[in-house]
Amino acid sequence: MKKVLVLGCTGSIGTNTLNIIRSMPEEFCICGLTAHSNKKSLDFLSNEFNCKGLIVSQSNVNDIAALIDETKPDVVINGIAGSAGLLPSKIVCESGVNLALANKETVVMAWDLIKETAFQHDCTIIPVDSEHSAIFSLINQCGKENVDSILITASGGPFRTYSHQELENVTVEQALNHPTWKMGKKITVDSASLANKGLEVIEACRLFDIPANKVSVVIHPQSLVHSLVRTNDGMLYAQISDPDMKHPIINALNYPKNLANELSKFDLFDLNMTFFKPRIKEFPMLGYAFEAAKAGKSYTIAYNAANEIAVNAFLEQKISFTAISRVVRAVLDKDWSVVPSTYDEVFEQDKKSRAYAREQLI
Repeated sequence: MKKVLVLGCTGSIGTNTLNIIRSMPEEFCICGLTAHSNKKSLDFLSNEFNCKGLIVSQSNVNDIAALIDETKPDVVINGIAGSAGLLPSKIVCESGVNLALANKETVVMAWDLIKETAFQHDCTIIPVDSEHSAIFSLINQCGKENVDSILITASGGPFRTYSHQELENVTVEQALNHPTWKMGKKITVDSASLANKGLEVIEACRLFDIPANKVSVVIHPQSLVHSLVRTNDGMLYAQISDPDMKHPIINALNYPKNLANELSKFDLFDLNMTFFKPRIKEFPMLGYAFEAAKAGKSYTIAYNAANEIAVNAFLEQKISFTAISRVVRAVLDKDWSVVPSTYDEVFEQDKKSRAYAREQLI
């Protein structure tokens, strides 16, 4: 039986993880839980699973190391949202425990450092995003040496067919009404702007050590194909399943095994699957992500930080939906040629990016 520690247990990833473990008590048990501020829910869940719970903020994130030492997990799920998830990822890697990673910022902000930390401590990082979980599985099955390129699927969000003028006038309520996935507010807005897909492009380049010109995005509104790889012979291989985050989570928990589970089996009959090119002009955040991925250095840090500030301003109805990309563009036009060599330097560049982004809101 695997012992699982869940970071961010009250969020979407955490909630799905707990539901999986409730349904597979012979395979997994919860040994520890963390939450950001929801103490009532944390206490309830800690009692249910008879494990230690911990409220974690930026100021006491090192307490995670003590929790890992005390609970001795076999795998840690990092479902913490935003840049707050970076240091917990570092701590997990330093502990030598396998990391099931749903926190994009860990990869986008500090992949080279995280990868080195994981290597030094014999920690395996298993991606939990549905797209990267699919790519991870496909590459393992096809063989890295046989893969030529990657195609990441995107639902297109609620505004897939909107004109530029229509995008100028969308409301927060509309942006939070995703047609396929139920997620937190920030990631839902990112999905509407395609910034989330942009972050996934950056992640794919880094997680799978592939150049940006070998990664492409295809709009697939049904969200049944979770990504594809093209092998050297030109053939495409896809992972297909219902749009349910339990699938990538259970793959990460089971890794390296592939075990039977209670999730519904995918049915091929009466399907309607369509695919379109992304509209980069109307959704420039995707193009900016490719730009940042190619530039490297601190450009991906700036992209992520500026987007976080802009999305928060949009959610507070301080700026329009299309102003999100204008803020990010203005920040990316600064000089981000510094290559951070420490985690402190990563956060320095992150802080600097956020300051520039806030200036655009005035």
